[in-house]
Amino acid sequence: MQTTTEQPRARAVFSTNDFALMKEVLGEMISKTSIDDARLMRMSALYHRLGRLG
Repeated sequence: MQTTTEQPRARAVFSTNDFALMKEVLGEMISKTSIDDARLMRMSALYHRLGRLG
């Protein structure tokens, strides 16, 4: 039971499998899309961060 001073426990938004799927989709998007360099760099960085989670 929670006391009045305890914060409610945060629930996970994504499952572990979701990160692998997001990385796969992002990788496909990066390889097949011609987008500006700044956005591609941000997407590539996100791709690599997702790889560290799984």
